[in-house]
Amino acid sequence: MTFELTRREALAGIAATIPLAGCTTMSTSGGDAASLAQVPGPSLDALARRSGRRFGSCIGRGRGGGIDNPAYTAILAGECGVVVPENELKWQATRPGPETFDFARLDAIVAWAKANSLAIRGHTLLWHRTKWSPKWLNDYDFGANPVREAERLLTTHIRTVTDRYRGVIHSYDVVNETVLTDGTGLEQTSLSRAMGSSEAVVDLAFHTAREQLPDAQLVYNDYMSWEPDHRNHCAGVLRFLEGLRKRNVPVDALGIQSHIEMFSIDPSSGVGPYDEAGWRRFLDEVVGMGYKLLITEFDVKDKALPGDIALRDERVADFTRRYFDLMLEYKELSDILAWGMVDRFNWLQGFAPRDDDLEVRGTPYGSDYRPKPLRTALAESFAAAA
Repeated sequence: MTFELTRREALAGIAATIPLAGCTTMSTSGGDAASLAQVPGPSLDALARRSGRRFGSCIGRGRGGGIDNPAYTAILAGECGVVVPENELKWQATRPGPETFDFARLDAIVAWAKANSLAIRGHTLLWHRTKWSPKWLNDYDFGANPVREAERLLTTHIRTVTDRYRGVIHSYDVVNETVLTDGTGLEQTSLSRAMGSSEAVVDLAFHTAREQLPDAQLVYNDYMSWEPDHRNHCAGVLRFLEGLRKRNVPVDALGIQSHIEMFSIDPSSGVGPYDEAGWRRFLDEVVGMGYKLLITEFDVKDKALPGDIALRDERVADFTRRYFDLMLEYKELSDILAWGMVDRFNWLQGFAPRDDDLEVRGTPYGSDYRPKPLRTALAESFAAAA
């Protein structure tokens, strides 16, 4: 979700390889297969495919949670059927200036994925947030005809990316996180101010993507969630999706990031509070409008749980199982992607750290590259869905 490296990521570097006892060896391209980590079988992707879905994860470049770490890539190659670049397709990475592009980091990820027979999703063609836009775009002088210049910048970007990865990337988060979390409207950026409205930006992005890729899956991606604090955000996303349908904007699916969170504990359940009935109403309205669903960035924020690892892992797995047992009831749900597979490299270490400074344990594998109860919870939910 975030572009900046966390403090832990910067310090971690490339981690040592730790074998997993009692598991099936999985190999990837490059390196000595005997030195790579191992994962249990059947894989999470194999289990997800039993109900017609795929499982995958984000992947990076140039740090521990990326293609340069053979222990990490062994887990991804062993567990996943699809990957998505964590940051390497965002404007900050691919577009250093208005007339320049840099695809070196993304090309390396694509090459690694193809070598390991993994499908690739695209994240994202437009992160419509001023905070996460490159400085040059925020400060850009759109000149005497700002509408036309903004349209040129946006369409050039989408056409350049989709042309480069035509036939390789078949599903894109076209627009990411434009709905304000208080539900009051859409984010305003330099592009929306130049074009007159955020709706004009969003509509142009999706229409351009559809012109480029008539058969691709075009997704709006956001982080509304099932916790009670997200009700206003969910309401805003529903209004946004309704508007897209009324304007005949070609959007195929809603990407639900699924950074599910435990910032407090419900004494009756021992896990974080969640509004199951309200979340079902939200999902029912989304699919009722004809949208498909994806889980695009799954992990668990464990901030309110006690430090004891065994207890914490048990509660994280419980919260995960509750969430996926609900989500997998929806036949409209297809791809399921984690936002990282190993705790040490997960973005939450920097974005949502624990008050006790212990490592957040929100991904399927621990920092020792061993599968955790969260991984078991996913496997059991996937198997039950089949």
